[in-house]
Amino acid sequence: MTAITTDALSASMENYLETIFLLVRDYTVARSKDIADRLKVKRSSVTGALQTLKERGLVNYEPYGYVTLTETGTAVASKVLRRHEALRDFFVNVLSIDPTEADEAACRMEHGISKNIVNRLLDFAEFVETCPRAGAKWIHGFGYHCQDHAQDADACERCITLCLRDVAQDKTKGMETNMAIPLSELKPGEKGQIEGMAGGGAVKRRIRDMGVTSGSLVEVVRVAPMGDPLDVKVKGYHLSLRREEAADIQVRKVTGH
Repeated sequence: MTAITTDALSASMENYLETIFLLVRDYTVARSKDIADRLKVKRSSVTGALQTLKERGLVNYEPYGYVTLTETGTAVASKVLRRHEALRDFFVNVLSIDPTEADEAACRMEHGISKNIVNRLLDFAEFVETCPRAGAKWIHGFGYHCQDHAQDADACERCITLCLRDVAQDKTKGMETNMAIPLSELKPGEKGQIEGMAGGGAVKRRIRDMGVTSGSLVEVVRVAPMGDPLDVKVKGYHLSLRREEAADIQVRKVTGH
């Protein structure tokens, strides 16, 4: 089968794939009614779109049946979702845009942004979240503008000194607060910087293929009701990891600045 790329799809078709991906992730399968409700379109429009996506080898679909993504469809939808979340998270976490406004803007922009730009946005957002001098002290709510002393060089110097003092204090805290822990011990919403990965196999290769290295930021998004698997996000990609796989990834917990 010829490889399918997002360049060959319209923005509308990408939205359908992204919606199906999220419904399948949350509910195992998607239904035409659910897709129509989420996209706020008519059922007849959904039927036509699903038939088109099926002809392109992106979805499994029969009238009045459930909808799932093919392997190729899942790969394409993952890329679309990654672009959307990279934009939304950058707007919210770096520029402090209201989440609703950020999500709407991401929806409009996600279809034309390149992989290189996505990667740069993710790297910068990760820097802001993990660098002690790029946190809430000077960036929260103001993008690149300091809230308190934008015109006061002496105040800026004092602020940086205090930041560095905080870093030094963090380094002298008890070892128990700075020890690497298994990723499996993080709770939903918590983040950690990857210290290392034990074991091997397909999961480890898949993570490395994404460009993940020591120091990369990983977030636990959700945990299944029975505690397994974990949905984690790293470099903008969502991964479903069994708890035993997550236990092989060592992280240092990242807390807010």
